[in-house]
Amino acid sequence: MNAFIEELKWRGLFADMMPGTEEQLNKEMTTAYIGFDPTADSLHIGSLIPIKVLAHYQQHGHKPIALVGGATGMIGDPSGKSNERNALDEHTLNHYVDCLKGQLSKFLNFDGTEANSAELVNNYDWMKEISFLEFIRDIGKNLTVNYMMAKESVKKRITGEGGAEGMSFTEFSYQLLQGYDFLHLYKEKNVRLQMGGSDQWGNITTGTELIRRKVQGEAFALTVPLITKADGSKFGKSEAGENYWLDPKRTSPYKFYQFWVNATDVDAERFIKFYTFLSKEEIDALIADHQTAPHERKLQKKLAEEVTVWVHDQEEFEKAVKASEILFGRSTAEDLVNLDEATFLEVFDGVPQKELSKSEVLGSNVIDLISDKSGFLKSKGEAKRELTSNAISINKEKVNETFEVAEKDLIDGKFLLLQKGKKNYFIVKAI
Repeated sequence: MNAFIEELKWRGLFADMMPGTEEQLNKEMTTAYIGFDPTADSLHIGSLIPIKVLAHYQQHGHKPIALVGGATGMIGDPSGKSNERNALDEHTLNHYVDCLKGQLSKFLNFDGTEANSAELVNNYDWMKEISFLEFIRDIGKNLTVNYMMAKESVKKRITGEGGAEGMSFTEFSYQLLQGYDFLHLYKEKNVRLQMGGSDQWGNITTGTELIRRKVQGEAFALTVPLITKADGSKFGKSEAGENYWLDPKRTSPYKFYQFWVNATDVDAERFIKFYTFLSKEEIDALIADHQTAPHERKLQKKLAEEVTVWVHDQEEFEKAVKASEILFGRSTAEDLVNLDEATFLEVFDGVPQKELSKSEVLGSNVIDLISDKSGFLKSKGEAKRELTSNAISINKEKVNETFEVAEKDLIDGKFLLLQKGKKNYFIVKAI
């Protein structure tokens, strides 16, 4: 078996391939591509599988191309959708394309000196040169409407399956445009293989058919399964339906780390194969170790470490771990003070806050601060009693009646974390 395909299979990342694909990969270094539509200014964790497939492909000696769909992004892929998505204006779309290019360049080796160095392309660069009349004359005539309507993604929309609202001609043309991408890359960059999610099978094989009919060439298709959680629910969304993004400005490394570390045991066993580059031997040993003491969550912690370091870096991973340990009392006041605002507020999401001027906070008598000024405790009397019984902490350190707030105590230069007992928190924001 071809080593790349074998790797995908043991990792659970293989769905289907056209006959002859394996023979082509065994014959020579083969150039393949995967497309990414620019629907936002960041990729999200749903994009990690196609990115990782390209990375594995390159590691096995083949040449990967990441295509950013500046042209097809104007239309939107109907696969797996029940409604047509809103079109983006050109300025927004170009911004999204630039953002995705920057992100993708992190995950693959673009060193131009290697024969299999990765490339980034934007299909708008060739689509902008072709007119509508040229396209329907030179490309559209090669595929029948019957052929295009037989595709699963089209049939579901046209028949109204799953609450679909029909399909516009614009969306219907998407598979032709994607097929033209494959044809263009076949001719210009010697691309012989297109890969993608299993929902892309129809679009990819349209490309192989177009290549066969237009230039009598042979091209191939390979798909990977769509990832869901073990319970069948959608992967990569929060309970509120929000995406987990790869851009740290949209999803902090702390929140990103938490997503992985909170995976169930069943999901962690699957995800560590999908989303890390650990070997089969390492993963098997990890799973066996985890099963002897599942309460230690070693598997989840290793999964979270590997993916967070891959997407962000070692430093951000370490900061995320420190932030996570704050809630469990395994961190220092210094760790807390060094948190940035976004991470601090995520760690203590939902904790009540009170804004005070810095002059009211710095040098303030602690009794006044935790009672009258902040409203954390109901009265000065209660404040005195709790301080006397050693029940009050500021920034996770016990304080007494002599404590005064200094500038160095402010988290990210503006926050104080008040605490009574183990779980009663309050945030003072000094402005």
